[in-house]
Amino acid sequence: MTSEKRWLELSVRAHQEAAETVAALLHKWGEGGVAIFQEHAQESLDHAPQPVGTRLTLTTYLPETAALAARRDGLEKDLWHLHAFHGDLVGELATQWVAEEDWANAWKQFYTVLHVGERIVIRPRWQAYTPKPDEIVIALDPGMAFGTGTHPTTQLCLEALEGLPVAGTQVLDVGTGSAILAIAAAKLGAAHVAALDTDPVAVAAARDNVAQAGLDDSISVHQGSLPLPDSPSTYDIVLANITAWTLCTLAAELRAALAPRSRLLACGIIDQKADEVIAAFAAVGLEVLGRQEASDWVLLEVGVG
Repeated sequence: MTSEKRWLELSVRAHQEAAETVAALLHKWGEGGVAIFQEHAQESLDHAPQPVGTRLTLTTYLPETAALAARRDGLEKDLWHLHAFHGDLVGELATQWVAEEDWANAWKQFYTVLHVGERIVIRPRWQAYTPKPDEIVIALDPGMAFGTGTHPTTQLCLEALEGLPVAGTQVLDVGTGSAILAIAAAKLGAAHVAALDTDPVAVAAARDNVAQAGLDDSISVHQGSLPLPDSPSTYDIVLANITAWTLCTLAAELRAALAPRSRLLACGIIDQKADEVIAAFAAVGLEVLGRQEASDWVLLEVGVG
């Protein structure tokens, strides 16, 4: 044991089909959220050729405390059960110790300036960039919160949002993560954005990014789930880049948040789960108006049926 605080990094490589389940397990046993890194090597877990974007590395951390061994054992037990059903889709648990400072900064190596859609540019706060006159620049320090722009679901949402008439609208961002979508909506002219997340780490990162962007008057960040108290009863645009299971669970609440002639952009859906989400939406009176796909992920543009 050292006097310097250490964190145990826990990483699992998984195909996108199993990523949602693996992320849930890491959330259950880890601390500080789950970082999801898109891998670009054309190689599967068994070294067979695969299309680009089929693999993810999911990472969480455990502080060096008396409970660490029990939490790691709990995760390993859950992963063992998962391997029994999805062994070909889920890699082995990898661990390494990192110092407090390294834990806070190690993930920064994965991110650079990224162009999305027609005008949106995502700039890590620690990198310089000179924008063109018509570009919308989002400067982020996501920390351990989801939402760096590198994941296909985030890019699908940004591209779809850019195609909507955002100016002057009331926007709700469910599962805001780093607040990347909320900031994009505000910079596209939304009158106000309510950003919502259940993870306190994400809420802290979102508030910091909103403040650094000078958008405190345009974006309010809340911790919790739907329905959101002390807010407009309905919204013109609802953004929900979460998971298929959560979208199904919150279908009625998302329907209640939609104003007449409004739009819901629902993403975080692996293509095998899209029909389940569509059925859950239809059951509460939501109609799919459009569908976009990227790297086996699906975005649904939804309206009130």
